Order: sequence, then C-alpha cells, then structure tokens
Amino acid sequence: MSLALSTLLFEWRRYMAAVMALALSGLLVLAMTGVFIGIGKGFTAQIERSRADIIVMQPGAKSLIGGPSGVPRRFIPLVYNNPEVVEVQPLDGAGGTFQSVKNVDPTLSQADRAKMDAPRQAFVQASIIDTTPDAVTIPTDYSQDLIDALRQPYTVAVDETALPQLGVKLGEKALYNGQTVTVAAITRGYPNMMQANIVMSRDTLRMLGQADTGPRVGPLMVKLRDPSQARLVADQLNESGDGQWKAWTRQELADANAGAMFEEGILVIIIGGCVVLGIIIGVAITWQTLRGAIMANIKEFASLRALGVGMGSLRRIVMELSFWVGVVGVGAAILLTWLVSLLAAANAVIISLPPVLLIVVGGGLILIAMASGLLSMGILKKSQPADLLR
Repeated sequence: MSLALSTLLFEWRRYMAAVMALALSGLLVLAMTGVFIGIGKGFTAQIERSRADIIVMQPGAKSLIGGPSGVPRRFIPLVYNNPEVVEVQPLDGAGGTFQSVKNVDPTLSQADRAKMDAPRQAFVQASIIDTTPDAVTIPTDYSQDLIDALRQPYTVAVDETALPQLGVKLGEKALYNGQTVTVAAITRGYPNMMQANIVMSRDTLRMLGQADTGPRVGPLMVKLRDPSQARLVADQLNESGDGQWKAWTRQELADANAGAMFEEGILVIIIGGCVVLGIIIGVAITWQTLRGAIMANIKEFASLRALGVGMGSLRRIVMELSFWVGVVGVGAAILLTWLVSLLAAANAVIISLPPVLLIVVGGGLILIAMASGLLSMGILKKSQPADLLR
C-alpha cells in the first residue's frame, strides 16, 4: 500500500472535511442536473416507455421538445410497406381546461371559489393510448386494470403528482372542456412540473371532439416484428422516405430529448451557476483541509527529507493523496445523490442520472481535488530536516 493511501486510511478524520466538500459539490451538480433531465423525461415518458421501437417524425424535428414532429396521415401506409413493421399508430393529444365537479357551484364566482381555497380551473395536457391488446401506444408499465379502466367512455387517468393541483381523487368526476369525465385510474412516474397531464383513450378523445382527424397527425409510433432490428429498419425507412420523414429508434429519441433540455438558456444558466458554486466550494474547502493535514504531518515530511527523500517524491505523495481524496469524494457524492433520488422517487419526482453525467461530474471532482493538492504544495517548503532538532 502506498504511503498516501495508508495516510488517508489511518488519518481519515483529518481529510473528512475535504471528502464531504467534494461530495456536497457533486451532489449539488448531480441533483440539479438530474432534476432537469427528469423534467424532460416527464414530458416524453409516454413515448419513451411505449411499445414503439421506432418513431417517425418530420425531418426538421431535433427532438420531441424542439421542432415540428407531426407528419401527413398518408405516411402511415408507406411505413407499413416495410415487412418488419407490424403496427403503426399516430400519437394524438390535446389540451383543455380541467375543473373538479365538487368545486363547481354556479352560484359562486371564481373569486368566491378562490376564497374557499378550492382548486382553480387548470389547463391540462391530454395524451392518448389505444386500448387494444398490446397496442404500440400503451406504456410498458401500464397495468391491465388501468387499460381496462380507460377503455370505458369518458374516463381519464391522472398522475398522482397532479391530484392536489387538480383537486380530484380516484373515482371522482371532473369537467374537461365543459364535459364530464371520470378519474378512473391513477398513474405513477409521469410527473409534469410545468403542466398537469391526463391520459385517456383515443376513443374518449374523439368523443370529446378533440381527435385529430385531419390530413396531418402526430408522430408515428411503429412496432416491429423483431425489436432488435430497430436500427436496421430505421435506416431502411429513412432511405425509402427519401427525406420526407426521419425515423428514430426509441433510444435515439430519448437521448435527443435529454440533450434538448440543455438548449434552454435558463437551464444552462442555472446549471452553470451550480457548477461554478460547486467548484468554488470544493476547491476552497478541499484546499484548506489538505493544507491543514499536511501542516499537521509536517514533521513526518521533514523526517522523510532527512532520510534522503527528494521534494519531487514528496510532491507526488501529496498529489496521490489528493487523488484518493477525490476518488472517495466521488463515491460519497454518488451515494448521497442516489439516496436523494430515492427520496425524490418516493414523492414521485424523477431524478435521472445517465452514466455520462456521473462520469463527467466524477472526473470534475477528481480534478478539483488535484487542483487543491497543487495549491497545497507550498506548505512542503516548511518540512526542513533541521526543524527536527528544535
């Protein structure tokens, strides 16, 4: 075992402040970034968890969040021309006002209802599923009971995070665009931080008069005979489309959606601010902690110099010590972030932590620790062997 690693193991209390500073800096960046990525996944969860292997959109679309995604209805039979395609369904959706029936009193004004702390009329986003068995638009985590509930006319499902906002509970009735619907199911894991989301069947959307029956439809959800051939079939569809559409595999679209979140200026500013703050906190505390620990061991370093160990070797010991502090800090940061993500998941909030994010932040924390070690090098000049005689 190296001298640096054994020093860290046997005198870990002296380095705990540096480890915790790095861990909290990493937690700040990972949690904030993961929350924003999770918000994006909340917007697109209906597609990313569907049974679709390929999604067909306009060639100008960069993701579901940015750019036009709808296509002409005439593309549906063209996609069926590929022999691997077994089902194609357009994704449909709408939006409207939502109000709990129990809070509707025609004798009261909106201002009077607000005084009673009744949830106000809210604007919701509606998305659809097809209730036929194993339909391509049904998310893989939907239970059969939920699908059966939405098969009934004028029924909707509401995510558990939106229940307090909308003022409804399971089995209660509500007004959607002035028409009565029943909350027949509760979903979990589909939070929408910006706007409440409800799910209904395509038939219910048509009965409510909001189905898209025109010449253009939403993105095409494509189910394949062999899902492992998704990449190959997507290339074939792009080639046969001759630039009229762009076929994405589900994973490609998920990655594009995650990247699109960081094209929003305000998010870049917030995350950038967290990164800068994390670097300042990490460097300042880690530097001072390493400096204090080296100063506490200054007689040991002086003894090494008296035995003939050069300053270059002592500097390498300090840099290796800084590296191991960074490694432990990375592990602590990932552990704390994982615990926070469990707490968030218990409250139906998604914190997404893709591997590339963990690698980037982990590498950054180790660089911070190494930079702190470099700043602490000057204290080694006080390790004079003559001081041992005093």
